[in-house]
Amino acid sequence: MTMADFKPKDFKPKHFNWRVDGTVAVITLKGAERKNPMTFDSYAELRDTFRQLSYADDVKAVVIGSNGGNFCSGGDVHDIIGPLLDRDMKGLLAFTRMTGDLVKAMRACPQPVIAAVDGVCVGAGAMIALFSDMRLGTAQAKTAFLFTRVGLAGCDMGACAMLPRVIGQGRASELLYTGRSMSAEEGERWGFFNRLVDADALESEAVKLAQQLAAGPTFAHMMTKTMLAQEWSMTLDQAIESEAQAQAICMQTRDFRRAYDAFVAKGKPQFAGD
Repeated sequence: MTMADFKPKDFKPKHFNWRVDGTVAVITLKGAERKNPMTFDSYAELRDTFRQLSYADDVKAVVIGSNGGNFCSGGDVHDIIGPLLDRDMKGLLAFTRMTGDLVKAMRACPQPVIAAVDGVCVGAGAMIALFSDMRLGTAQAKTAFLFTRVGLAGCDMGACAMLPRVIGQGRASELLYTGRSMSAEEGERWGFFNRLVDADALESEAVKLAQQLAAGPTFAHMMTKTMLAQEWSMTLDQAIESEAQAQAICMQTRDFRRAYDAFVAKGKPQFAGD
């Protein structure tokens, strides 16, 4: 798929569900009867899709939802785990790099990404939720970074970098060493979930939040997402200077002028992302 081929409203992926509500794209994984496992093909297609979203001006926000009462059960035992046992080191590294490329593409795309998590959210599914910009959950959500339970390290797809930043080093260490499930209540209390909502309202609440973001100054949102990622490796002085430059760029946008004009007219600005 080339950049020119990607037309969000006409896009028909093979390995996950996709729809566009206005300027919000909604993704759900397939395989509800198996709690939506990841496959080699769904990893690759999701990675490529998030890369293409960098060029999709008509998509302003993305929701990754649940399907059939569950978010994702991680890598499929038969489609991924079994075949990996027959790969050599080069083949294994190609796979682990591909999984990392998915979450890197999620962070690199300019749109805010919201995960709507119900039921099982484990392994690679937990990583997709973790690398989303925001997360809504239900009381039934059970999130586990269960790599150690299958004889692997907890350092998978950036977990050791991202999870401590979201919930703290000690809590992240416990989850990554033990592989135990984090309850929905723990997830909300620890800051993994922005909030919990009723299961029946989960997707609609996530889409509502996405639409709210999509109606805002989306160029500025892109800048916020960029700086949130880049400032991890900056000193405080570097961060303050980078934000000064980023904000000066945003002050040149038409959205900044629209906000001022609306304030003067005692109205609400209609942002256009330019």
